[in-house]
Parts: sequence; structure tokens; C-alpha cells
Amino acid sequence: MTLVQIIQSALKSGNVIIGYKESLNFIKINSPKMVIMAKNIPESMREDIEHNAKLAKTEIKIFNGSSKELGVICGKSFPISTIVIKK
Repeated sequence: MTLVQIIQSALKSGNVIIGYKESLNFIKINSPKMVIMAKNIPESMREDIEHNAKLAKTEIKIFNGSSKELGVICGKSFPISTIVIKK
């Protein structure tokens, strides 16, 4: 299954958190299945997400596209830097 298919499947099932702040808060409190970040996410945001995801022992994937492209895949008209897929 490709990363795009994983994202679309999670969106259909509703098991997804969209956005940097919401994702970071979810990772700190829960142990998600996977974290997906856009390729062009700012370095400081990437470090925060990676640090907390490692503490939660969560798989991290980098989407090979921009935050605008990730937003389009999610059916949004705005850029999305981070997505969390819940267990």
C-alpha cells in the first residue's frame, strides 16, 4: 500500500488528525500508529514531531511532496504539514 493510499484510507475511516499543533498534542497524549510529515515542513516543527514521536515509539513517514500537495490529497484547500494516523 502506498503512502497516498494509507492517507486516503485513514481519511475515509476518520482515524486521522490533521495539522501540526493538533498532531503534536495527540502524540504527546497518545501513541498513534503513524506520523506523516510533508517534505517541506520547517526544521523546528520536524524536530518537535520527531522527538515526541520517538518517545511514543511511533513510525514516522515523510511524504515526498509539499504541504500543499498533502493538503490536496486530504481534500483540503490549504497546506497541511503533519498528519497523525490513530491506532
